[in-house]
Amino acid sequence: MAKKVKEMEEVRQEAIEQTVSATEKFYNENKKTLWGAVAAVVVIGLGILGYHKFIYQPKCAEAMEQAYHAEASFAAGEWELALNGDGNNLGFADLLDEYGAKAGKSLYFNAGVCELQLGNFQSAIDYLSKYKTKEPILGARALACKGDAYVGLENYRSAVECFESAVKKADNVFAATYLVKAGLAYEALGDKASALNCYKKVEDSYPQSIEAYEIAKYIARVSE
Repeated sequence: MAKKVKEMEEVRQEAIEQTVSATEKFYNENKKTLWGAVAAVVVIGLGILGYHKFIYQPKCAEAMEQAYHAEASFAAGEWELALNGDGNNLGFADLLDEYGAKAGKSLYFNAGVCELQLGNFQSAIDYLSKYKTKEPILGARALACKGDAYVGLENYRSAVECFESAVKKADNVFAATYLVKAGLAYEALGDKASALNCYKKVEDSYPQSIEAYEIAKYIARVSE
């Protein structure tokens, strides 16, 4: 038994030695390539860190500073000025062209709202479609704004999809507004049954909303 164990140990040791030998041989034959690969990874990593620190971060700071005037105009409801600037200060459109989303993804939302208010419905949809957020209330608002733009284009089917998606995304105090808008779009499509369903949801689920105070007349209109 002891002899068998000794033989097995010798076999194991020989296998280890062969593996080590093969590894050493591979390393010696390929060490230039291996070290070159390691150096390349280090250089790439340093390049990424350098770009982020010395180029990307300063650009983000510059973009945010440039966005100040556009955001102030947006808050004041000066849509044209907020979107296109005044010749000295950039608007959202120029900011996005020059910096992309470096000043924040909300610029796409703001630009979309400006275009919507100015009656440029397709441009509004284009901007709003690029706005991505995990925050449900803002995401729902962006969908509703897209719906308003589709209404402006008389594309009521797409409008309904946006309004109903907005309700599903954020069931909050704004949901009643989105449901009424969906109902009106259904009415434009001649679908009174679906419009009635939207209005009944407002009556049943959001009785304290502003929309609920007048929802009876909407229900009466599509129940005739």
